[in-house]
Amino acid sequence: MKGAARLAPGLPSAAARAWEASDPYAAALRSGRGPLFLRRTDGWLLPLDVERWCARADAVDLEVLDRCEGAVLDVGCGPGRLVAELVSRGRTVLGIDVSEAAVTRTVGLGGQSLRRSVFEPLPGEGRWDTVLLMDGNVGIGGDPHALLTRVAALLAPGGLLIAETAPVEVDERAHVQVVDVTEGHAAGSPFPWARIGTRALLRRAGATGWRSAGQWTSGERRFVALRSSRQASSSAEPPNSTAVISSQRVRKPSGDSAATDR
Repeated sequence: MKGAARLAPGLPSAAARAWEASDPYAAALRSGRGPLFLRRTDGWLLPLDVERWCARADAVDLEVLDRCEGAVLDVGCGPGRLVAELVSRGRTVLGIDVSEAAVTRTVGLGGQSLRRSVFEPLPGEGRWDTVLLMDGNVGIGGDPHALLTRVAALLAPGGLLIAETAPVEVDERAHVQVVDVTEGHAAGSPFPWARIGTRALLRRAGATGWRSAGQWTSGERRFVALRSSRQASSSAEPPNSTAVISSQRVRKPSGDSAATDR
């Protein structure tokens, strides 16, 4: 990713570059089907639910979106089903993903999307009302502490984070590659990822100043809602649709810009 040089020192730019370089991921998003996996360096495979991601928001997704407040930032928006659903509800929403294929598909559904890592500068920093980390995206960067800290900086004071946790109680770090095992394709170097269950995420969130705002299970999926404890600034204003669109138009489609990823 050309924009990776703008990341702060120590943040997972290598992970963003590796995910962006994953040809099997881009091919799966373009076709709307898998099979696709995250493969750990020890060979263990975690299936990726490409078909669900590329379909319309399902009943479980809709329950999550009903809980969203104000302007929403979908981190790792993938092919854009949640962004598209929020747009249909008339909500201010921006999806970000490091995958050009993901951003292209999101825009094709009528959503606003930027090709950007969560650790890069983003529109509306400190003013988003809700941030989503769906489809395992709480694992982005392989460091939940760093990700929680970054999301807290993106949210308005008292803002809401909704994260989808692992379906089992786990708290692990690994290096992974995206692979299509049927074709034997993998691309890019292994990059850091995390899997974290509900109890572990609540424990880590409490240690970094977040307040629990609920947890629930729907279908076979698990979720946690957290509140930012950041104090209000007198100059803070909420992000709006005009600001999001303007941010997209500043940057032409390129390696680190808005193109026309759970």
